[in-house]
Amino acid sequence: MTDTPAPRRLRADAQRNVDALLEAAKTVFGTSGVDAPAKEIADLAGVGVGTLYRHFPQRSDLVKAVFRREVDATADAAPALSAAHEPGEALARWLLRYTEFLATKRGLATALHSGDPAFESLPGYFMGRLGPTLGRLLEAAAASGDIRAGISSEDLLYAVATLSQHGVAYSRRMVALLVDGMRYRASAHAPDQ
Repeated sequence: MTDTPAPRRLRADAQRNVDALLEAAKTVFGTSGVDAPAKEIADLAGVGVGTLYRHFPQRSDLVKAVFRREVDATADAAPALSAAHEPGEALARWLLRYTEFLATKRGLATALHSGDPAFESLPGYFMGRLGPTLGRLLEAAAASGDIRAGISSEDLLYAVATLSQHGVAYSRRMVALLVDGMRYRASAHAPDQ
């Protein structure tokens, strides 16, 4: 058995740089694609190009980090929404949050579907984080009678992704229609209390 050292924690200033780079990369990828110049990302983050390469030696490292950060933020939004809203409303708000993630992902799509082995693990990461998160929201909303039971989290993730291909405003309208459809006759399908 080999002892693998725990990853070293970044100093506060280094962590701020990483956070700024990830936020800048998300913005730049969304507007200019993942092949945008490193200088554009570094300038927006307020750091030098050397700092970008110190933290993300390969472009794929940066793309994966942005993708994972956005997936995590989307998944992590669910508990707070569930605590603040009734189950059906929490679900609807989370689906809108998911459309925001999809708008970011659009800038990453070329890289993610490039066949590059560096990105092979990302679809599994996506489904592993968002599938169970959405599943819990769906179960709670179905148990409360807010939506019909039997809706698959995988189907819903893909349906919203399909509806989100024409900009954020359009996506929001389409997701609202989808949520209304899940509510249709929900009380008739609600489990006995």
